[in-house]
Amino acid sequence: MADQISSAVAAGIYKSVQQGAGKSGIDSGADKGIFGNLVEKAATESIQTMREGEKASADAVVGKANLTDVVDAVTNAELTLQTVIAVRDKMLDAYQEIVRMPI
Repeated sequence: MADQISSAVAAGIYKSVQQGAGKSGIDSGADKGIFGNLVEKAATESIQTMREGEKASADAVVGKANLTDVVDAVTNAELTLQTVIAVRDKMLDAYQEIVRMPI
């Protein structure tokens, strides 16, 4: 399936996350580590893209924006929203799978 990754790749990602967690001291709250930084960056970029789409729409309403720029900004915002929703759904599925695991 396209959604699956090989065990070697998964092991490599797990190892790099663990090394990042060990370096950053996740328990101390000093740094979020590699994964935390990745999620924070993606969220920040998503929010910025959504704001640009809203601004372009508002500029179009008052006649200050080119229609092509507005369409591009709104399309990017829509794609970003769809991506965020897909990631959220995958995270919820993963959480539910973990909850169902026997202890």
